[in-house]
Amino acid sequence: MRPLKRLPVQLDIIASRQEGLISAEQLDGIGVDAQWRYRLVRQCRLIRVTQGVYDTDPVPPDQRSRPDLLDHLRRRPAWLGLLAAGPGSTAVGLSALALYKVIGLPRTIRAEVVAPDGLWRPGRDGITFRAIGGTVTGRFGGDFRIASVTDALALGVGQMFRDDAVAVMDHLLHTRSVTADEVARAHELARGHRGVEATHPWWRLPDGRSESPLETSARLACLDAGFPPDTLQLVVRGPDGAHLGRVDLAWRLPDGTWLLVEIDGVSVHGAPAAVFRDRTRQNALASAGGSRLLRFTAQDLRGRLIEVLEPLLGQAGWTPGRYDDIGQPAILGGAPTGPAAPAAPA
Repeated sequence: MRPLKRLPVQLDIIASRQEGLISAEQLDGIGVDAQWRYRLVRQCRLIRVTQGVYDTDPVPPDQRSRPDLLDHLRRRPAWLGLLAAGPGSTAVGLSALALYKVIGLPRTIRAEVVAPDGLWRPGRDGITFRAIGGTVTGRFGGDFRIASVTDALALGVGQMFRDDAVAVMDHLLHTRSVTADEVARAHELARGHRGVEATHPWWRLPDGRSESPLETSARLACLDAGFPPDTLQLVVRGPDGAHLGRVDLAWRLPDGTWLLVEIDGVSVHGAPAAVFRDRTRQNALASAGGSRLLRFTAQDLRGRLIEVLEPLLGQAGWTPGRYDDIGQPAILGGAPTGPAAPAAPA
């Protein structure tokens, strides 16, 4: 049997920057002509994804084994759209947000791209071609372009479920990729996009203090149940002023004590060092008194979380709007400190 012809080293270098994809034009540039590409496809060394675009990995995307699989599955469609449209094309909507590595996006997204001429054309093979309109763009990946975060958000929010959309906006605010004013601007730009009518209430929900999609989902679940947290990322100190930690969600109870909730994600809290650190902090909070700390996981967010918190807050006589959240640390003590301060008048 004749040995397989060695592929140019540039092929893997180029494909590694594009989630394993490479275009016919790029292959031509490194000496892999149409005849050679035909043989490579027959040998399953290249997988034709759409006209003019090939995958260098023969394993189906959702069956691949890699630590960044979910991010890979989101960014791959974005690159597919760019490569199919060719140099000068622009990633928009969820594709642009995926290339910005925004956290909280849906598991699967559709390739959305503006062709180099800026004109709409029929979609194919899961790729949506859009007209550029007034989209602000910047250079990306050499010969390609990407919509600004604000424009990408304006187009993308209407294509997500509420929790995903708010998690994305939370992440952008938390990382200071956008400001609150830019989120408001994206909302204005979104008016007129398909599906935006149902999203109008969502644009008031983002909070840059949320540090993960799990925290966003927990906050929204509590909001839906009628007991939104009084504050997020509460800094907690002991009676002597010593820093005891920072807690994801917190409610100030009428007797002056705190109900504290931590949302444990496997990626952050599953490591042995994190388990030890969490246990040490929990012991310190328990020793200080004046609070009760509860921990929940992703599986608890739409079931056990509400079932546990609702009766606790009801029995304590908690009602929304009584705590004036001005970002002050909570000073814990051995006994309740008195009723929660009333909210400042509007």
